[in-house]
Amino acid sequence: MDKSRFDDPFHEARVKKGLGKMNDQNDPVKMILGHKDVRKCAHNWKTFQSGGEEVGRIVVPSEIHIRDIRQIPFEVDPPEHKGYRNLVEPWFKRPLDEEYQAKLKNIIDEVVDEALEKKSLEVVEEFSLKLQSRALTLLLNIPYEESELWISWGTHVFRSEDTALDKEKANLLYNYIEQAIEKAIKNPREDFYSVLLASEVNGKKLTKEEVKGVLTLTFAGGRDTVINAVTNSIAYFAEHPRSLQRLREDPEILNTAIEELIRYYSPLTQMGRVVTEDTLVCEHAVKAQSRISLCWASANRDERVFEKANEVVLDRKVNPHVAFGFGTHNCLGATHIRQIMKILLAVLCQKVSSMEILDCKENIEDLDEFKRKVGFNSIQVKFSGLKQKEWQK
Repeated sequence: MDKSRFDDPFHEARVKKGLGKMNDQNDPVKMILGHKDVRKCAHNWKTFQSGGEEVGRIVVPSEIHIRDIRQIPFEVDPPEHKGYRNLVEPWFKRPLDEEYQAKLKNIIDEVVDEALEKKSLEVVEEFSLKLQSRALTLLLNIPYEESELWISWGTHVFRSEDTALDKEKANLLYNYIEQAIEKAIKNPREDFYSVLLASEVNGKKLTKEEVKGVLTLTFAGGRDTVINAVTNSIAYFAEHPRSLQRLREDPEILNTAIEELIRYYSPLTQMGRVVTEDTLVCEHAVKAQSRISLCWASANRDERVFEKANEVVLDRKVNPHVAFGFGTHNCLGATHIRQIMKILLAVLCQKVSSMEILDCKENIEDLDEFKRKVGFNSIQVKFSGLKQKEWQK
């Protein structure tokens, strides 16, 4: 029973040095590992920049060779950042509405029911990707059927099985967004595309390029992260059936359980920043125009902050995790993924008696100095249904 266990490869470096190093396409990155240091650097947007001239450089691995579209508001710093953020944030808070949640529950019910009808299924492609793509239609307020095309793209829009960064595959997304924008220009509706095209920031209408930037972030930013969060949670409850039973018996801990699963599994390992001036980080010199990364996964296992940091504690009372980032550029999609997780766990409690992992292939990130398990490339699971009488007990 260890497939759902994710070790902490950063522990020794975090304790001894506070940072690690990796080479990213001949563009070195200093990885900030401690919780306090990660938050401090994330807060200091003036010294550690998300914008900059080279679009895509803050992502690890860098995407400067596969895109020239600036993801907004992710790759924009204050003061410009505030206008973009204020524009899109209300749209990304819609998952808090009851009507939205009811529609999301219908989507998740359908995915779980499909899993129960089969003897077993491969969770990454047949469960998590489906759930993520179908839920995205709700977030964008577009027809449900559109999700079938997104599912055909696979789990990551910028990567393929044999290529870490696949420009040809990325162009599928860019061309799709371009066509969707043109349709919205000709026939405006109540979807996200049309809302953006009709919006203003600082008294000026968004340009087509700015609209593309927001949509690129929406599609790319919440894809493999949502898939990892859902898949890893399925793996956990498959190996810890008593934890699922505990949620049935004590649904009041549902929200804390979600935050703990997100902390422990940290679906996104790190995010980079570009250094704007010579400075010190963890008493180590970093040069202007070099790169650092904020290692969320390491910070979330910092034993100086989290008691029993390498265990899943479903009722953890204090949980200042940084899995959704920290500071100015905290994750816009956090509300969306929290609602997905909340409804998913509630539906699993209602409909699933047990899950069994039959086979799996781990997804290991090669970070030079570190090798981190971030999820699964594939995981075959058998779902067993819960009788209604059992749920009512």
